[in-house]
Formats: sequence, C-alpha cells, structure tokens
Amino acid sequence: MGQARLPALRGLGCCVLVLLLLLGGSGSPGTAPAPRGPWPREQGPVPERGPWGRGRYEAVKKHLGAVGALSRRYWRYLACRVWQEGCEEEEKQQEEREAGPIPSWSFPLVGQDYLEILSAWYCSFGSCCETGDCRITNNITGLEAELSGQLHGQHLAKEVVVRAVQGFLQSPRPQKALVLSFHGWSGTGKNFVARMVASHLYRDGLKSDCVRVFVSLLHFPHHNYVDSYKVQLQRQISETLQRCRQALLIFDEAEKLHSSLLDAIRPFMAQHDSEGQADQQRSIFLFLSNLGGNTINEVALEFWRAGRAREEIPLELLEQRLRLELQDAAESGHAHSHLLRENLIDFVVPFLPLEYHHVKLCARDAFLARGLPYTEATLDQVAQMMVFVPKEEKLFSAQGCKSVPQRINYFLP
Repeated sequence: MGQARLPALRGLGCCVLVLLLLLGGSGSPGTAPAPRGPWPREQGPVPERGPWGRGRYEAVKKHLGAVGALSRRYWRYLACRVWQEGCEEEEKQQEEREAGPIPSWSFPLVGQDYLEILSAWYCSFGSCCETGDCRITNNITGLEAELSGQLHGQHLAKEVVVRAVQGFLQSPRPQKALVLSFHGWSGTGKNFVARMVASHLYRDGLKSDCVRVFVSLLHFPHHNYVDSYKVQLQRQISETLQRCRQALLIFDEAEKLHSSLLDAIRPFMAQHDSEGQADQQRSIFLFLSNLGGNTINEVALEFWRAGRAREEIPLELLEQRLRLELQDAAESGHAHSHLLRENLIDFVVPFLPLEYHHVKLCARDAFLARGLPYTEATLDQVAQMMVFVPKEEKLFSAQGCKSVPQRINYFLP
C-alpha cells in the first residue's frame, strides 16, 4: 500500500481494535473482571499482591496480546476487501509468521458478520466498493420533497422528473437509458433540477464519480477539434458506465452540441442488445436547452390572457408544440433535436416562465440560505429589480430567478 494510505490505515486499525475490545466483553475466559481505576503510574517491578498483582497483570497482558493478534487478522481481511493489491502473498507470509491458534479467542467467535458491518461502515466514508458506486442513495422521497419546496412555478417539470426517474429506477430491467430533455428560458430551474437529481441519487451529488457534467461551450468550444472531442467523450462515458452500475450524465447548453458529438453519445442511449447489459447498467441522460423557450412562454401567455391558471396547462399540449418546434429546428442545424426523430428522448420536460410572485419566493429562499432577515417589502424590492416581459403585460421575468442571489447583496447591512 502507498504511503498516502498509511494515515487512513492507522486510523481505521485503531477503530478495529476498539470495536474488538468492545465485542470482547470484560475479559478472556477464566480471568477476573478488569478494575475500573486508572493504570498505575509507578515504574518498577509489579507487586505480588493487591488489585494489580502479578497474576492479574499477566492475564491482562495475555488478553491484550490475543486482541492484538485477532485485530491484525481482521485488519488484513478488511484491507484486502478495500484494496486488493498483494493480498494473497501478504496473507501467506503472515500465516507463516503467526502459525498456531490465538489464545483465548478464535476467529469464528466474533464472526464474519462484524467484518461486513465494519467494511460497510468504512465504505460510507469513501468510494471503496468494487463498482465505484457504493454511495448511491436514490432518495426519491427527498427529491420530491425538495422540488416541491424549492422549485417554484414548475408543476409540470416536478411531476415529470419525479415520475420518470422513479419509474426507471424501479424497473427491474430497463431496455434503454432514461433520457430527459429540459427546455425553457434561462433561470427557470433546469440546472437547479439537474443538481437536485444528482444530490438525491448520489451521496456526493455532482461530485460523485458516477456523475458527469458537460457544458457545450466550455468542454467543446472549438469545432476544429470535434474529432478529438468525440474520442474523449466516448472514453469518458465508457469509463463512467464501466465503473458505475448507475450513471448520470448531464449535458448543459445541449442545443449547441455538434452533430458529431451526438454520434458519440447516441450508442449509449440506444436500446440494449442483451438483457444482461440492461441488468448491469442504468444510465440517465439529462439534456438542458434554452430551445423551445419561446413556444413554452407563448402557451403560458395564452392561458393567462384567457384567465386560466398556469397549473391548468396540460403536459400534452406543451409537449406536442415543443416536439413540432424542435423537429423544425433540426432542419436548421440543431443537432440535439435529431434525438427526437430517433425516439431516443423519453420525456420532453417544459419549464414555464416565472412570474412576479415566483421571483419573490426565490428571493425568500436566497435570504434563508444565507441566514439573513427579510421582510415582504424587501422581497418586493428584489423582484422589482428584475426585467419583466412582454412589454405590455410585464408578466414573466426575463432572467427567471438566475440573478436573484446576487441582487440581495444590495440589501445587506
């Protein structure tokens, strides 16, 4: 094992020893209970009589020796479960050095169940499982609760995302990857929902080894290097899928993806060739795009002018109009929209434009997140700083809630 692992090994070794001492009870068979007082500080020969006579001293010494020997066996077993390098050779050499039974203790006495518990406990602090994805949580209840409390004005997006992800994860053998395409104006919550999905499916959220985020203009800025990007993208996706039985891949600014990059992604989203492959891999693809935002806003404005609540907007109406617009956009060069024609996108998720009272709710959340006091007047002031469209009605925030956290800086004491 490398030098970088030594502090972790020593710390975990101490935990193993403490656990074994607790499991061992009050002493070895045939010995008296240990005194509760502190160890004697005097140096010199051990007295023959008294609570710390030579007999008791030898018994405690023998007991600790047994615990130490047993803990080394447990430690080797646990270390080999976490880091498999050189375990067989090390175990053989150690067995030769420690030939003979352990006094007063036996390996089956404590049982292998404790090893499983201990290794699972250690795995909770780091990615140490064979698949690299032992920190998957899939907390759908938490996802639904947080979206309900913090995603404002997006009843359709919340419902579609929760149902789609839950149904996919509960499916015993999904035949293809789950592909969701988020559409709407900037600041309406697309990135927020993507982060929430990651944080509730994986303990480490976006930092998980099983989550990859690609931003088109950041990761693939130059069309002259598309061939190189394609190779790198295929390799990164393949490595993630090999390492994780459940992977989440997020593509922001998806409408700007080059068609060659979609060619690299397409095989990973297509239907699995075999049941075994479907059983071993679960991958979720999220595409975030501003494309279709105007169509969504037109529908929301039509309902408002008709005196109908935005909650009455049916998903079927928006999805139908979005698909028509996106297919027309495909002929204009938007490569992302070709996925619709190939039926690779399972759900088109519309994000509605945000109104004045939604912006106030975002401002409230921003104040609460920073532990700052606020009043209704303060929330109104923050909302009034935003630009609202159309020009006549001034109904929808042109930036959604995107700059709200920065706006509250004006109200700090």
